[in-house]
Amino acid sequence: MILPWSKMVNAPIFHVNGDDPEAVVFIAQIALDYRMKFKKDVVIDMICYRRHGHNGADEPSATQPMMYKKIKALPTVREIYVQKMQDAAIFTHEEAEQLKTEYRNNLEAGRCVAPNINSVIDKSLAFHWAKYTGNTLKQPVDTGVHLDTIKFLMDQLEHLPEEFERHARIEKIIADRHKMTAGTLPLDWGYAETLAYASLIDDGYNIRLSGQDSGRGTFFHRHVVWHNQLKNESWVPLRNLQSNDTKDSKQTTGNFLVIDSLLSEEAVLAFEYGYASTDPETLVIWEAQFGDFANNAQVVIDQFISAGEQKWQRLCGLVMLLPHGFEGQGAEHSSARLERFLQLCAQNNMQVCVPTTPAQVFHMFRRQMLQNTRKPLICMSPKSLLRHKSAVSTLEALSSGTFENVIDDIDIQSQLQSQSSSLHSVTSSMRRHITRIILCSGKVYYDLLESKRQNQLNNIALIRIEQLYPFPEQQLQKIINKYTNTNKLIWCQEEPRNQGAWYSIRHNLELVLRNSYLQQQNLRYAGRDASAAPAVGVARIHIAQQKKLVDQALGLASESV
Repeated sequence: MILPWSKMVNAPIFHVNGDDPEAVVFIAQIALDYRMKFKKDVVIDMICYRRHGHNGADEPSATQPMMYKKIKALPTVREIYVQKMQDAAIFTHEEAEQLKTEYRNNLEAGRCVAPNINSVIDKSLAFHWAKYTGNTLKQPVDTGVHLDTIKFLMDQLEHLPEEFERHARIEKIIADRHKMTAGTLPLDWGYAETLAYASLIDDGYNIRLSGQDSGRGTFFHRHVVWHNQLKNESWVPLRNLQSNDTKDSKQTTGNFLVIDSLLSEEAVLAFEYGYASTDPETLVIWEAQFGDFANNAQVVIDQFISAGEQKWQRLCGLVMLLPHGFEGQGAEHSSARLERFLQLCAQNNMQVCVPTTPAQVFHMFRRQMLQNTRKPLICMSPKSLLRHKSAVSTLEALSSGTFENVIDDIDIQSQLQSQSSSLHSVTSSMRRHITRIILCSGKVYYDLLESKRQNQLNNIALIRIEQLYPFPEQQLQKIINKYTNTNKLIWCQEEPRNQGAWYSIRHNLELVLRNSYLQQQNLRYAGRDASAAPAVGVARIHIAQQKKLVDQALGLASESV
């Protein structure tokens, strides 16, 4: 299949006989030189055969008797090459046998059989992983950025080159971000994400972002690349950041690279995994156009991303951004298959997060680089929340704190912040009125919050679990134990019952339940019924399903068990 693809992208194809090792080496050098000089793909089509079948110990003549009768009659590549050397009087048969014996002895003794390999390696491309090995994901990380630094960086990101005409919609986004920096407009997702990249670049880290619409963002929120509307040229503000002179210790700023890749999820994700597994100082991000499209790269996820550390002791800090959320867009544009990733989680091999605020995504990206280990990060990123009126943050939320694995009820928190006296007694009083706790993750939280406020259900607490693996049992336990009069605990999700997080984290939730004031209560489920497909394709049915699961969770409709 490689040759039709190669012709499609106009890549040169070198055909070479596998029985001629010198020709193979020659063509490989030509191909490498071509790639390095012209920065384009090149393909080597080596024509050869398997002498011993597909696994080296097979009996291929059982199914291909005539072909393998001919193959067995052919001399091996080594025999052909030895004969060629003898005919040219370069070495004798005895010398060839001696080389063969020495080679096998070195292999069996575990010695290097390519002693000159280190002399051709560029040591500047090597990274030291020692400080990232042997660490866990439990290290607390301060990911806040000083307000002065935020304003310094955002001021640069609004810079416009001379005679550069931006699109009107981009102009509006930049104007809004200016207001956000001034504190007159709440921060949205695009602002926090871009600032996270800028702050990491300012700290000396590199950023590498690839995907099918990464420069613009599939949902028109990112715009890290600006296109001149009058000329065929572009401007990438994150590539033109100046260092922050107010920092105590100066260091070189990092680089930023964004790639709008081909519609080939498996190939691109595999490349980014390899990149991230060799460079711990670069934040490597692969973004699916929709989270559903990660299905096309399932082999990379199963064989490498989730299991690479266990199989080969290879650390990797790759980030996967998978737009996820049930918005009535049909079965192929709703689910990043959260359940599959959670099923692959064990031995602290990955992080699975579902951030619901701009501040959370800001701290999530910074934590990924500032923590003392490197683990893949699977992020169920949003679609409608990119511009949701309630999914906003403040500058102060970015300048302090860190990523919160669990977020307590926001209405109770805001009431506490407005109180000026007897804080402990006020806190206890507020939480004693709570009789129902709803646990959730992702976009459904805002549907629950809106309905809760409309129906003035002040006896309900909405608690968000923002990190599903490693599961934050202790943090959740600490929050739940504050609600001493609660008699119902609900898990609410918008995915079907057999999908989403329910089956994967139910045991974690029940453990927390047993160790809380709710130990005599049953954990209940509110969500869509089990389904073979992720979502329906009719908007009317989607809306009805969404309302039903929200009403179930809030106690406005009959509950599931």
